[in-house]
Amino acid sequence: MKREEQFLCKEAFLTKNTRGRMYPIDDCPVRTDFQRDRDKITHSKAFRRLMHKMQVFLSPVGDHYRTRLTHTLEVTQIARTIARAMCLNEDLTEAAALGHDLGHTPFGHSGERALDKLCPGGFRHYEQSLRVVDKLENNCKGLNLTYEVRDGILNHSGDNLACTLEGQIIKFADRIAYINHDIDDAIRAGILKITDIPKEILDILGYTHSDRITAMVTAVINYGTSRQKIGMVEPYGKAMMDLRNFLFDAVYTNPVAKSEDEKVSRTIAFLFEYYLKHIDELPKEYLTYLETDGKERVICDYIAGMTDRFALAAFEELFVPKTWQYK
Repeated sequence: MKREEQFLCKEAFLTKNTRGRMYPIDDCPVRTDFQRDRDKITHSKAFRRLMHKMQVFLSPVGDHYRTRLTHTLEVTQIARTIARAMCLNEDLTEAAALGHDLGHTPFGHSGERALDKLCPGGFRHYEQSLRVVDKLENNCKGLNLTYEVRDGILNHSGDNLACTLEGQIIKFADRIAYINHDIDDAIRAGILKITDIPKEILDILGYTHSDRITAMVTAVINYGTSRQKIGMVEPYGKAMMDLRNFLFDAVYTNPVAKSEDEKVSRTIAFLFEYYLKHIDELPKEYLTYLETDGKERVICDYIAGMTDRFALAAFEELFVPKTWQYK
């Protein structure tokens, strides 16, 4: 922690100033609290399951499409680059980045929309990510993370604003990562060509994957080092949002990419209705919060934690007739 005081800028969040954990634990002789949070997250089951959760394309044929795990790693790499350049706390930034999508559903945002219709009070993946680290991981004991990491996880999306500069980085790192890797995957899938992207956007951000990431990251760093706030200098900020809006029209709502959305919605709805009638078939640890949080909330926890392939296997097991065989 002394190194933080020596090398980080005055706006950086120092580990010694943490608001702490919900439950006190003994100090570690070799790691800061934020390093320990990073390790808790990377050793969690929820983190490993991200390997088999889709990013944009459902169960794509090919080894090179992004998953929710590779997305998380790209976000973390970008976030650390920004934090280091601004002399902010890299360990805090890294931990929040690694945990930001732990609550994502199977089938990406299609699954999130489906659960949002079923879950009391709605379903938002960033809120579920916090629920995962607070309640559901570690056999429903939670990971007992520090306040600042939890805050960065919860406030990485939409208009939410994290309480630290390190946490605020995650929102920009997330957008930079998914905008660029989704272009890459859409081109690989044959539903987008680089020439489809408006020239005025490419003239600002660049014509290659690497150039665009470099331009966006540099724009965040330049904004931050001159203002000690997290943002993006113009014209790069506007160009990034224009590119994001373009992707919503060309990729995220593209009939090819979204051709299975209705099936996803029905699959999750069938699973939800089944477990409402057979709540005792959920793993015992998920029933920990049954009395306090209610049946519907607990079922949403279970379904949200599923990988794409587990959800499909569960649907097949429960609803697809099996061929009878004479024994």
